[in-house]
Amino acid sequence: MVEERFGVGGGLPVRRLGYGTAQLTGPGYWGPRGDARDALAVLRRAVARGVRLIDTADNYGPSIAEELVAEALHPYPEDLVIATKGGVVRTGDSAWHIAGRPEQLRAMCEASLRRLRLDTIDLYQLHRLDPHVPLPEQLGALDELRTEGKIRHIGLDSITTEQLESARESTDIASVQNRYNLLDRTSDPLLKLCEAHGIAFLPWFPLGNGSLTSNPVCAEIATAHGATPAQIALAWLLHRSPVLCPTPGTGSLVHLEENLAAGAVHLTDEDMRRLYTLG
Repeated sequence: MVEERFGVGGGLPVRRLGYGTAQLTGPGYWGPRGDARDALAVLRRAVARGVRLIDTADNYGPSIAEELVAEALHPYPEDLVIATKGGVVRTGDSAWHIAGRPEQLRAMCEASLRRLRLDTIDLYQLHRLDPHVPLPEQLGALDELRTEGKIRHIGLDSITTEQLESARESTDIASVQNRYNLLDRTSDPLLKLCEAHGIAFLPWFPLGNGSLTSNPVCAEIATAHGATPAQIALAWLLHRSPVLCPTPGTGSLVHLEENLAAGAVHLTDEDMRRLYTLG
């Protein structure tokens, strides 16, 4: 299958199609979304269907997504990788504040540990780099947490190739998360750098926030494969690079099944050529 496993940080093998939890919260990732029982059912079904990478964040809700993950899945399967993020404080549905001082990052990580009911977070990602705090100080705080056994691997979100290269001079980086999909390949240079160093690339908005599902070429190729446009968009990511690990989110069991089935779609060289011209 195209959807082979990838070893996050070189030692945590996961199915490359994971599950992201942002859609388990309300509009703007703020507040609850509907009946919590629906969210719990989706999380449990994802793991039952073989998902081994759950991607969440402390500010989804805030706190709600992490609490749902723990309620649904704790005690966790031994091979389940939980990734969360810190470094951003929410004060409203459209208010995001970067907070990268070492004492802030420590407090956020320890709060995530409590909500997730974990002793160690497998992958702790800096949600945004704080422009007012030197990068070595931010990474130093995460390194201290790793030394203490509170996190296992460090990831970065929304960065440039230059920032990744700089970060790697300070510590080991296991993952990056940038916007990347069939129609938005601005981060291609970053993807190449991740490939060169075996760094997982978790693309956010892997379905283009819905824009890909109405693309005529995607629709035509989907019809040829007996698939949906969303499945073609996810399959393209899996074919595009072995380090790409999409974590599409949904609050729907039907859409969850649709997304996970994308791992069985085998695109031809001609399919890839046609899809590549869309970018």
